Amino acid sequence: MKIPLLTALLLLTACARQAHSEDPQATALREKLKAIPMSEKVNFTNEEWKKILTPEQYHVLRQAGTEKPYANEYCDTYEKGTYVCAACGYPLFDSSTKFACGTGWPAFFQPSLKDHIRTSTDTSFGMVREAVTCARCGSHLGHVFDDGPEPTHLRYCMNSAALKLVKAEKK
Repeated sequence: MKIPLLTALLLLTACARQAHSEDPQATALREKLKAIPMSEKVNFTNEEWKKILTPEQYHVLRQAGTEKPYANEYCDTYEKGTYVCAACGYPLFDSSTKFACGTGWPAFFQPSLKDHIRTSTDTSFGMVREAVTCARCGSHLGHVFDDGPEPTHLRYCMNSAALKLVKAEKK
């Protein structure tokens, strides 16, 4: 029996997704993560993070990578909701603080709560900038610059791969 190429590709994609989602170790890790109260730190190993993050998320969140500008999920998204850490689900930014900065990455002028993020000096690539990490799991989110709009004059330039938008419920 011949299967059309498109049908075969769709079946392979579905099988790959199903195989990934049914990995017992990944499922157990996701359940473990859900059981950790938001008030507690998450201390997974890099091997554990590899099992539950996509390769791009792992590169950005755990290896302090940067995704391509303009070709990311949240650059031009302005739906209402809360942006949470893609690794651990910690609330980071409210959509009301998002603004178009023209750099190709999502930008916010302040975090939801100051203690939900950490900053540290990053001197990679011959630059000096402030790296932003999740205070709960230590994942790299992006960088903060002092060229943002009022009222803070800050620009939290984040990677979409480091975020997940939890959309506000429609009333």
